[in-house]
Amino acid sequence: MRLPCIILSFHNLPTNFLLLLPPMLKIDWYILKKFLVTFFFCLLLFTIIAVAVDSSEKSDDFIKAKLTTAQLIKNYYLGFVPWIWSLLFPLFVFLAVIFFTSKMAGRSEIIAILASGVSYNRFLRPYIIGGVLLSSLLWVGSRYWIPKANAIKANFQSRYIDNNNPAANRLYGNCYRCFYKRVDPTTYVGIRDFDTSRKASSGFFMEKVKGNKIIYNLRADQLLWDTSKKGWKLTGVIERHLDSLGERSKYYDTLAIKLDLKPDELSNDEYIKDKLTTPELAAFIRKEEMRGSEGLNTLKVEQYRRTATPFTVLLLTMIGVVIASRKTRGGSGMHMALGIIIAALFILSDRFSTVFATKGNFHPMLAAWVPNIVFIAVAYWLYRKTPK
Repeated sequence: MRLPCIILSFHNLPTNFLLLLPPMLKIDWYILKKFLVTFFFCLLLFTIIAVAVDSSEKSDDFIKAKLTTAQLIKNYYLGFVPWIWSLLFPLFVFLAVIFFTSKMAGRSEIIAILASGVSYNRFLRPYIIGGVLLSSLLWVGSRYWIPKANAIKANFQSRYIDNNNPAANRLYGNCYRCFYKRVDPTTYVGIRDFDTSRKASSGFFMEKVKGNKIIYNLRADQLLWDTSKKGWKLTGVIERHLDSLGERSKYYDTLAIKLDLKPDELSNDEYIKDKLTTPELAAFIRKEEMRGSEGLNTLKVEQYRRTATPFTVLLLTMIGVVIASRKTRGGSGMHMALGIIIAALFILSDRFSTVFATKGNFHPMLAAWVPNIVFIAVAYWLYRKTPK
């Protein structure tokens, strides 16, 4: 079986690292098979542990929900399992590579492969192929499949676990379910205490701005969604026009109004970034930017991370094989300890960059990619130091 020719290159690496890949050999299939089997074994093992821990933590919530086991699996764990996979996918790959490569090094298999005339760069080829396959799987999954599963988990979480926590729905200070949005380039609206079940608010105002001046102001006691006409209706309305002629006011008992807002958009959904596919997330960010919404860096970091994390899989694959291919006196334990330290440093740098982006002025794209950029240098240094 022949694979398409793949040219692999790393910036500033020696020219002999550039390989025009020949057909797969038995040793390539041997390493690739071990790679994938170990990875899926780790995935299955950690999934069982994660489900057991999560079910014990949420046992009280499950009892209050009064759902059967089948309903819990359908309404929660079908979303929870893909979510935990996506969360720990790079770590699973990293540990799998270190584990089986360390075993090969301990049995002197790698020494035999290199002694037979296979270069170290050629030895890395099945690892790179496996890393590319898994990173491609994660890239597609994180953009389209995993958000669908996250929606299942998030809907259960918000309905049965977060429903009794009103503080989770507070958006502006002590105001309960309040929203301030820009609906077009000159129009801003404020909505107070919007009830998603009644589709009504206890207060509403709208302002139109021209230059630095307010030219129109409207205030109402209530904003209500008219289900029959599929539009918004106001009650207790005071309308003011402000221009060079002065201020003119009118009062209406009820007034129909057109707004580029739907009732389902007036909810503080903290899981929105996880539930949207990447195209939907990009469209949502553009729309909220037009409306002048704040706190969009969290969404942008998530958007960029869906591309950065699959690259992390390939990067950690390379770091893992470079660490574990060297035969050491400590054996697998030493390799695993070093791998866990590197993984912890990677996660720590990722958390720091995310906090700086969401709470500060750090660019969201840099927040998603800085850990990868830093550990590219780490991977290159380890590669240079590895005996070949």
